[in-house]
Amino acid sequence: MYTLSSKIKLTAIIFMIVGAIGLIYGFIAAPETVEDVKEMMASEHHGEGHADESTTNINVEQLPGNEVEVENIEGYESEVAEGEHGEAHGAEASHEDEHYEHVLHQLQNKPWAALYVAAFFFFMISLGVLAFYAIQYAAQAGWSPVLFRVMEAITAYLLPGGLIVFVILALSGLHLNHLFIWMDPEVVAHDEIIQNKTAYLNVPFFLIRAAIYLGGWVLFRHLLRKNSIKMDDATDNSIFKKNFKLAAGFLVFFIVTESMMSWDWIMSLDPHWFSTLFGWFVFASLFVSGITTIALMTIYLKSRGYLEFVNDSHIHDLAKFMFGISIFWTYLWFSQFMLIWYSNIPEEVVYFITRMEDYPILFWGMIVTNFIFPVLLLMNSDYKRVNWFVVMTGIVILTGHYLNVYVLVMPATVGESWFIGIPEISGVLLFGGLFLFVVFNSLTKAPLLVKGNPFIKESKHYHY
Repeated sequence: MYTLSSKIKLTAIIFMIVGAIGLIYGFIAAPETVEDVKEMMASEHHGEGHADESTTNINVEQLPGNEVEVENIEGYESEVAEGEHGEAHGAEASHEDEHYEHVLHQLQNKPWAALYVAAFFFFMISLGVLAFYAIQYAAQAGWSPVLFRVMEAITAYLLPGGLIVFVILALSGLHLNHLFIWMDPEVVAHDEIIQNKTAYLNVPFFLIRAAIYLGGWVLFRHLLRKNSIKMDDATDNSIFKKNFKLAAGFLVFFIVTESMMSWDWIMSLDPHWFSTLFGWFVFASLFVSGITTIALMTIYLKSRGYLEFVNDSHIHDLAKFMFGISIFWTYLWFSQFMLIWYSNIPEEVVYFITRMEDYPILFWGMIVTNFIFPVLLLMNSDYKRVNWFVVMTGIVILTGHYLNVYVLVMPATVGESWFIGIPEISGVLLFGGLFLFVVFNSLTKAPLLVKGNPFIKESKHYHY
């Protein structure tokens, strides 16, 4: 049996407290009015404007003997400004007010978006592990049963993580934030494209679908875990067969609901844009993130003297999946980008132009963290058996896929008003701490080996 380390428990609690404080600060520091935005933006240029004004005063007003000329010039300039530029000035002022209001919404969205990115990222890790777990059962894999309890522990985060995401979605439906612009009646009233999608994109149906997704995923995880515990004392394979049938049925449900979830929770942030590959693209991200987390947890537990039945061949296979799914993610990323970019349809290509212009380092950097780095380190078969190589690559992969979620969400919610600051770091700490606590606490609830699995002997003696 695994015993929860006091260091992990304390670390998780500290992360959660620091993260919560940082997020609270992020919400408090967000501007509340247009005037706050004007003051923030004006303060950035105050020094330059003040210097220009001082230069003008010295060159004109302080010239000796020219008092009358100065007064005449000022009067003439006032008449010209009023007569020729009055209307233009009014239009410009109105445009500036709209711009400041737009920036206000972006800055108010920033802590919400940071919260949503972190919440979704850790939730998708748990969901990816659940899918991988179901695939192992449905395929009747002989190499992986010794890792099942690690997978079950990671999927324990599915319920709390899913509830948190659902609450954020519900708060969006109550108009407490502007993450989903199609939820704003004023936007819909002036947007014909969104109006044509209201049969699908409406708050009640949106939340009903979210409840169905989460309910199905959590129910399957509960049944699979319940049967897995019973399997420890089983005298036949009847419980294993139940889990096999559950896994096969779940995968059908998952294929449909995961795609719809990606449309609802991520793609609808940009309701004018769509991609037929998007569901697969999000799946590849959550799948490789989940497998990477399994590998990192397994290596950590082995370093602490647990999972003595796990050998280098198991780590090698996990690393192979990390390598292969990273290539799969890159294939989907490139296919989606290349086809849309080549067709050059304005309403489609603007999605990538926004990200390339406003998020260039993150947009192109994802190729390095999610493809080039993993491929270079894990291409050699021997390196897949070196634990510290796998750990280093895993950390880079998880960082890269957090940035992937960040680039999917932020341009639609905060636009060009982005930077990775206190809210983003605090969100990762808060949900990272909760993830650690839930997962490692789940490990203490059952033995680390599923004794009744018919493939357990094959798995314990697996060598590749």
